[in-house]
Amino acid sequence: MNFSKISYRSRFGQLLRFPLRYIPADSVLPILQGKLSGYKWIAGSSNHGYWLGSYEYEKQQLISNTIKAGTVAFDIGAHVGFYTLLFSKLVGSEGKVFSFEPSPANLAYLRKHLTINRISNVTTVEAAVSDSMSVTSFAQGPNSSTGRIADTGDFEVEQVSIDELVNKGKLPPPNYIKMDIEGAEFMALRGAENTLREFHPTIFLATHEADVHQSCCSFLKKLGYELKSLNGLDISATDEIMAL
Repeated sequence: MNFSKISYRSRFGQLLRFPLRYIPADSVLPILQGKLSGYKWIAGSSNHGYWLGSYEYEKQQLISNTIKAGTVAFDIGAHVGFYTLLFSKLVGSEGKVFSFEPSPANLAYLRKHLTINRISNVTTVEAAVSDSMSVTSFAQGPNSSTGRIADTGDFEVEQVSIDELVNKGKLPPPNYIKMDIEGAEFMALRGAENTLREFHPTIFLATHEADVHQSCCSFLKKLGYELKSLNGLDISATDEIMAL
């Protein structure tokens, strides 16, 4: 059941959510549904939709029906690790997941989730993904999922490009890329151009801001990608894309 789709503005939604405020933040709970049913999750790491199993419910299902065992997946903008766990299960023991996250607080939760679930096929990369190898400024957002590369920020982080890592053999080429990085999507895609041209990974892309969305779509189309909306809206109106 997609609990997250029940509006918090409705009386029913408010009643459903009321008990959740009393769950201690450090509680370790089982994820209730979906491919990750039974996996362990730290309640206070983010919103309750994660352990309820309803976070981005349709997107979870699409990814679960797409990713094959024995493949390589990049989770770019991994946050606290929900999709990293999902990728880990889908690629299986013969596959590999590389999880990119620049925020130390998020990375700490991500690594705890890997530890408590005894995950061994994931490598974490403490870095932001963009179009060059350097150091950049990172600004924390209103919540843990909205931090971003910025001209002026709260701290500095390492910045990497996918092409540099793949071309130098530091990482294997990906079969799948999930990218959700709060407005830096076009820079990250530009920094992966050679990898996209040569290996054609399937991309699950969340875009932020209209101009970034348009730039990403044009860039991917020029590389021969077919774009599909993940939420039924027209490509020009959606912010969730699957690129094949």
